[in-house]
Amino acid sequence: MARAKKVVLAYSGGVDTSVCIPYLKEEWGVQEVIALAADLGQGEELGPIKAKALKAGAARCLVEDRKESFVKDYAFPAIQANALYENRYPLSTALARPLIAKLLVEAAAKYGADAVAHGCTGKGNDQVRFDVSIMALDPHLKVLAPAREWGMSREETIAYGEKFGITAPVKKSYPYSIDCNLLGRSIEAGPLEDPMTEPDEEVYAITRAIFATPDEPEYVEIGFERGIPVTINDEALDSVTLISRLNELGGKHGVGRIDMVENRVVGIKSREIYETPGLLLLIQAHRDLETLTLTADVTSYKRGIEHTYSNLVYGGLWYSPLKGALDAFIAQTQERVSGTVRIKLFKGNGTIVGRKSANSLYAPDLATYGVDDKFDHKAAEGFIYIWGLPTKVWSQIRV
Repeated sequence: MARAKKVVLAYSGGVDTSVCIPYLKEEWGVQEVIALAADLGQGEELGPIKAKALKAGAARCLVEDRKESFVKDYAFPAIQANALYENRYPLSTALARPLIAKLLVEAAAKYGADAVAHGCTGKGNDQVRFDVSIMALDPHLKVLAPAREWGMSREETIAYGEKFGITAPVKKSYPYSIDCNLLGRSIEAGPLEDPMTEPDEEVYAITRAIFATPDEPEYVEIGFERGIPVTINDEALDSVTLISRLNELGGKHGVGRIDMVENRVVGIKSREIYETPGLLLLIQAHRDLETLTLTADVTSYKRGIEHTYSNLVYGGLWYSPLKGALDAFIAQTQERVSGTVRIKLFKGNGTIVGRKSANSLYAPDLATYGVDDKFDHKAAEGFIYIWGLPTKVWSQIRV
């Protein structure tokens, strides 16, 4: 008995998602597979991907250009949250999954599909992100994951696809698994599975090696309104152009390379390489601007929120009730996070060298040590007495 008659498949054009098409039809009896390819700024033509899906047996292939939504509705909220998983990874791949899941659910409703599918294996994070997001958006919709169940090795999967005219893009000379979108690239597998192996320069595509970067620094000013980046060097830009411009600027100076061993949702450690120049610069600049515009207690409390937020997004809980509650808190904190941050780009570093805001809490007459000092120095003695009193009493009774 067929598990489903009509299925919408999240399609990337890679080996697993391509093999999913004939596998769903031949092995699971699916009558119609609709492939859905989301254009999130991968930087490649989706026409050939569409043709590949149809050749593999898809009844149709939907191509959705959602770059603007990807940045505005997913990346910008993450920037407001200063989201860095394990304080390093800015979630460039993870942020794409809830949007793709949303597109799958919408397409299933539009075309009357009784299930959606993806090509994730049982070892990765994306299966969790897709499954949980889909069940949050439509708890009654069936989710199929052929690659999680078919039990084929990589070589066997490629061989299965070749029977249906599906060629494998992965070559022995370039054995890496790549995921790319407007926010950056992730690279894994092949020699990188040894955590001690230094990545070859061939794995990088949008960031230059330090030896190939300019010998003179370049300065960039990023303007924010309520925690949302809106300008570069005083030029107002749309969301997609803005992140693309920063990718170019940061990448030219070697900014944005991450080499880390991270903890996957499924309990294993994975060595990952990321290139995320624009996103890292935006988070760095935004976080700095908050130090100028938020009070100390709000800033301190928000740091804990940011850790929780990052874990939720990484773990596929974008549509969870806790994530929604954190969104409300973060939105409130961003009301006064407007201003400009100046960054110096040089030899792999993006160093913040200036910031300004009409909502700045920095008071020069209180901070200065010059003749304009308005700080009440006499008040310090009484403050220190009260501040240190619990410690003093504890010390007295301890003796």
